Amino acid sequence: MTLAIAPGQRIAGTARLQLHAMSDRDDADVALTLELLNDPAFIRNIADRGVRTLEQARDYLRNGALRSYAQHGFGMYAIRRTDTGDLIGNCGLVRRDGLDGPDLGYALLPAHAGQGFALEAARAVIADAGSRLGLARLHAIVNPDNAGSIRLLQKLGFEFDRMIVLPAIEHAVDLFHLHLSKEATA
Repeated sequence: MTLAIAPGQRIAGTARLQLHAMSDRDDADVALTLELLNDPAFIRNIADRGVRTLEQARDYLRNGALRSYAQHGFGMYAIRRTDTGDLIGNCGLVRRDGLDGPDLGYALLPAHAGQGFALEAARAVIADAGSRLGLARLHAIVNPDNAGSIRLLQKLGFEFDRMIVLPAIEHAVDLFHLHLSKEATA
């Protein structure tokens, strides 16, 4: 059985959101990626990836999410609101050097923050991690001064583990973990 997912494939849904595997051939996914990567909150709390053009965003998707879909059966997924059809951010799992398992990541465009969308999308990704992927544990990393993201992780049931320095990240980050159970993925 292969867990690989195809670009554009629907991954999960909630009452308000649909999550799909992004595609470098979908102009909306590429534009979302460019906008997210250049949002000041993304740059401050996650990193400046140096992606400034649509073609660079297309390459970023090819070398990141698309490669991860093929290799691991997961990656970052686009979040679409069901009521408006707007793409509002991304949420998914990342395989990161220095961690022994996937970690949960999420980012929303500023106009959609603070409305519970990140929590809802993350719950859908966690459910998929337990049911489709059969994972027993997830990690999450966060800058220690990102209080909003820490609160979100705690609402999801993640517990602080320790401060950690990872390859390709210039400063120490907080490492959280979540043990998945049948209740957590329901």
